[in-house]
Amino acid sequence: MKKNKSSILTSIILFIFVLNLSAQYQSNWQSLDEREIPSWWEDAKFGIFIHWGLYSVPAYAPVNEVEGIYEKYAEHYYNRLLTGNKFFEDFHTKHYGKNFKYADFAPMFKAKYFNPADWAELFKEAGAKYVVLTSKHHDGFCLWPSTQTPHWNSVVMGPHVDIIDTLSQAVRDAGMHFGLYYSLLEWAHPLYSQPTIEKWVDTHMIPQMKELVNNYKPEIIFSDGEWDYDSKTLKSEEFLAWLYNDSPVKKTVVVNDRWGKETRSKHGDYYTTEYDLVHNQEGIGDKADHPWEESRGIGTSYGYSQFETTTHYLSSKQLIDILIDKVSNGGNFLLNVGPDANGLIPVIMQERLLDMGKWLKINGEAIYLSNAWRSKFKPKKENLAFTQKDGNLYIIVKKWQKDAIVLSNIKNAGNVELLGYNGSINSTCQNGILTIIPPILTIDEMPSIHAWVFKVNGFNE
Repeated sequence: MKKNKSSILTSIILFIFVLNLSAQYQSNWQSLDEREIPSWWEDAKFGIFIHWGLYSVPAYAPVNEVEGIYEKYAEHYYNRLLTGNKFFEDFHTKHYGKNFKYADFAPMFKAKYFNPADWAELFKEAGAKYVVLTSKHHDGFCLWPSTQTPHWNSVVMGPHVDIIDTLSQAVRDAGMHFGLYYSLLEWAHPLYSQPTIEKWVDTHMIPQMKELVNNYKPEIIFSDGEWDYDSKTLKSEEFLAWLYNDSPVKKTVVVNDRWGKETRSKHGDYYTTEYDLVHNQEGIGDKADHPWEESRGIGTSYGYSQFETTTHYLSSKQLIDILIDKVSNGGNFLLNVGPDANGLIPVIMQERLLDMGKWLKINGEAIYLSNAWRSKFKPKKENLAFTQKDGNLYIIVKKWQKDAIVLSNIKNAGNVELLGYNGSINSTCQNGILTIIPPILTIDEMPSIHAWVFKVNGFNE
């Protein structure tokens, strides 16, 4: 009998030990912040963001009448009506009438030309390594048949398609990682208010997030809408402990820093900026010691805005320069596209993405899997950016120059190449000074346009 009790006790102790091993991360920020970010995300550098939903039907924001960037977000259409914004109210009344409700856009969101394979191929050609889709924005409309939102979703209304399922498969078939944006708030949900916020979290928000993870296995969760409540109220730490310990993506998933009104640039696998707006710049930029990411649209909005013109869109050159700047400062770049209600990505957005892809096919060696070169000796010139990888230094020239490129305090430097160019590059390394003489090339001889990369082999400072 004693032997049996001893065996049972031993089994219990072993069970508790194994349980503790499996629960590697506790539901507090101190423990969660110890997790190392999965390496694939930092290696990827460039991703595509997709804002698509009912707001793609009116596709409106006053792009010329207002100054603040948030006022130009077309995806905030519903909120602007709820809060009585004059520009949005006037537009809505004129084109849809006073009695037309936001919910009436659902049947108009048909996505009749949505082709997930075409989207995935475009993103792949753009050089993106991951894709993040809005599963649900602040209006609460879901792009999957959510059990918590059984009627207000894309399978029951509008296109009658599980958009997350079809796009996630296409993205993964194209060899990219797939992630989801999720809003922690809903503007008009009856439970999303101070008296019932705990019920909102327990019966709606967390079950919905777990449903997304279990059903679609996203490798990125871009949370948003965290500014009304702190992370304790939203029980974000509990959710992330489950995500890191027990979820089907526990080893590969990456999350951002938007989990409560106090968490930006403080907690999460990576920190976020958007349109270069930063709530807390510590840990972001040239001196960053924490993974981070900039996101923005090609124009002034994330959601499709039909009133944007060429003056509102960044050029291919500007977008490539942003990618260079973010990566050379240790960050990632998440570039947004806003499809229209039919599921078509505007041609100007496609053109920009394809131009970036052409540049990356030649110069991606300086971007993917690279690290920032954090040296006090690098020249402080806006025209130059630097990355390093595998003992090599990459000098990215954003504007072609005839003058020599000179670096000081260099111990060793091997031969220098110009990526995409077969000719030899004249360079010397003497007395700690590396000098690179750019070749004289015609436009037709240039290996790429917009920016160029000199690779310094065997580099050591």
